[in-house]
Amino acid sequence: MPSPSPTSASAPAPLSMAQLLACGAAVVTLSMGIRHGFGLWLQPITQEMGWSRQDFSFAIAVQNIAWGFFGIFIGMVADRFGATRVLMAGGLCYALGLLGMAHAASPMQFTLMAGVLVGLAQAGTTYAVVYGVIGRQIPMEKRSWAMGVTAAAGSFGQFLMLPVEGSLIGAFGWQAALVALAALAVLIVPLALGLREPQFARGQAAGLANRSAAAGQGIREALREALAQRSFLLLTAGYFVCGFQVVFIGVHMPSYLKDHQLPAHVATYALALIGLFNVFGTYAAGVLGQKYARRKILAFIYFARAVVISIFLLVPLSPLSVYVFSAVMGALWLSTVPPTNATVAQIFGVRHLSMLGGVVFFSHQIGSFLGVWLGGLLYDRTGSYDVTWYIAIALGVFAGLVNLPIDERPLVRTRAAQPA
Repeated sequence: MPSPSPTSASAPAPLSMAQLLACGAAVVTLSMGIRHGFGLWLQPITQEMGWSRQDFSFAIAVQNIAWGFFGIFIGMVADRFGATRVLMAGGLCYALGLLGMAHAASPMQFTLMAGVLVGLAQAGTTYAVVYGVIGRQIPMEKRSWAMGVTAAAGSFGQFLMLPVEGSLIGAFGWQAALVALAALAVLIVPLALGLREPQFARGQAAGLANRSAAAGQGIREALREALAQRSFLLLTAGYFVCGFQVVFIGVHMPSYLKDHQLPAHVATYALALIGLFNVFGTYAAGVLGQKYARRKILAFIYFARAVVISIFLLVPLSPLSVYVFSAVMGALWLSTVPPTNATVAQIFGVRHLSMLGGVVFFSHQIGSFLGVWLGGLLYDRTGSYDVTWYIAIALGVFAGLVNLPIDERPLVRTRAAQPA
């Protein structure tokens, strides 16, 4: 019997696609599902604690900026040592942060728990880390589809968790509801074991790093290369708008609807519909990204958001108009995620995918910070969300325009680099 070749001996078999997608989808379902419902806590917490909407909004704004900032460095760690340890630590931080939110006695304490600690946890349990595993384990011809499946799972988590979170708040109060979510967040720890990549097993991480170094591109070089590319900067600018729009709507729409005398259950159903229809939108974006130019898909999504928000503000507000808006907006909600990350992978390859995805996502989270914070600030100053809605429309047009010139072709390097 012939002995195995050095190449086959040094290249561990990839994870099974079923295991990869099941565990990755479950992690994203929990992390994104819990996070999507934070808007339901705005009024219960501010009313009981005597805080302003700006106090709550600032904490969630810090959460988003912390998520994006920490995501860059967590992406570096995940690319270097694998996703499993990062996901396990992130799950524990998530649980501790939710417990801290339940017992915070001041806006500053709430910001440290809901903002910094939960933001750190989200950086370690959401798309950038999971997509790094997908990028390394799934071939290019199926990568966009697989990212769409995982993003759709996160959307299903939003649909599944919103009624659960609303029911927990109604039945047990907002503090007990946060404790229950902390118990759910711990489930991320065992799920992370299903994403343990063979090449990151004990004793092999150093060898992998050496192979990467031998291929000629380290972290600093990869960052410098990406930031010098016009297409990367345009993609990053568009993703800023995505963050502004979805987090403003996700956090402030429940209060916007209540201000207009709509029953509380309308907001719960609206956010759940966003999650449900986003299942189809993100999956469709992943599938279409295998066939059509992703820059055109992204431009369409951003232009469509601007149109949908404009119509929503023009028609009379009613439960029906809210549900229609939520369904259509849901189809466009996180559908930017698969084509954005697949474009990064196609242009730059997968070796530094978690880190570069983290850089792009940091821009998304700066937008998230401004969307949620300005929503609260402008409401406190003007008594209305109107100005923030108008900003969201204008930014949608801007993002559609900046995505059109993106060049998706793989970057041609002068020396050997890992293929896409």
